[in-house]
Amino acid sequence: MLSAGRFRTDTIPRSDRFAYWHKYMADVVAPMEISSPHAADFRAGYRLLRIEDAVLWPTQAPASRYRRTPRLIRQSDPGLLHMTLVRPGSGPIQVEQGRVHSAVAPHDVYFIDTSKPYEVATVDAPINGIGLDLPRSQLPLPPSTSLDAVVGRRLSGRHGFGALISQVLLHLVDQAEAYGPADGPRLHRVLLDLTAGLLAEGLDQEPALSPEARSRNLVLAVRSFIGGNLHDPRLTPAAVAAAHHISTRHLHRLFQQEGTTVAALIRNRRLERARRELADPGLADTPVHAIAARCGFGSPAHFSRVFRAAHGMSPSDYRYGEIRASNEPSN
Repeated sequence: MLSAGRFRTDTIPRSDRFAYWHKYMADVVAPMEISSPHAADFRAGYRLLRIEDAVLWPTQAPASRYRRTPRLIRQSDPGLLHMTLVRPGSGPIQVEQGRVHSAVAPHDVYFIDTSKPYEVATVDAPINGIGLDLPRSQLPLPPSTSLDAVVGRRLSGRHGFGALISQVLLHLVDQAEAYGPADGPRLHRVLLDLTAGLLAEGLDQEPALSPEARSRNLVLAVRSFIGGNLHDPRLTPAAVAAAHHISTRHLHRLFQQEGTTVAALIRNRRLERARRELADPGLADTPVHAIAARCGFGSPAHFSRVFRAAHGMSPSDYRYGEIRASNEPSN
């Protein structure tokens, strides 16, 4: 499991809650001034996931204001780039850094540079988001790249690199227990690459990414595209390549480095989705051929052949065994 911690302020005396939150924010991000109309009874909570030297922290807090001043920067400068994915249930977050002022709504993201003054606040609504802090010096961007035009801006979390990194953050928060310490270096690289990709996209400087980072991000984009289009029987390597404006040969080279093929990835993802649906008691009345069709298999006979090859039994026999097992009383 990833290194993790969890805390809620309502587990400590009411009079200490706001002071504790103030210290937590200083420890995780950087020292800052914090104010809130709810300071007398500050009910907030967080989880802390450490991935190498990156920190991922889903957080909920009441309406509050956070200011990083020149004096505080002189006292402590961790050199972090902070990103927040705003989640449903949050009010719009007002962000100001440099000359940029934005209102960032749920499903979108923003960046702030902890080495420069900023102010972040919600006025009358709670904050609900996933924070990500990365050492700015490790981003795979040229050292001369200025981030002034992108920090403080509202960036889409629904399209392009914003959608990719949003999916990864939500997945890591929901599935943290699926990963162990050995997964840390690769996850760390994914976070750095996607963050750099989103920054370069926001700056309209995507060529500034290193060739290695561009290749890794393209593989992530292809995997996400495949996952979102498994239902389409026209999903083929040629269709995937066309959707990403690359040649089929280039696509095959990318996945050769991953130790698989695009066709195998599509087939295996479809089989895994079908397997989960067949094992779901809530879908017991859904015909096998309907599950096959919505998982992108062109014909029931083809689905039956590839499923049997993968699992050693027919889809119907697999479903019967799984649902019967789920109905047996546990000892």
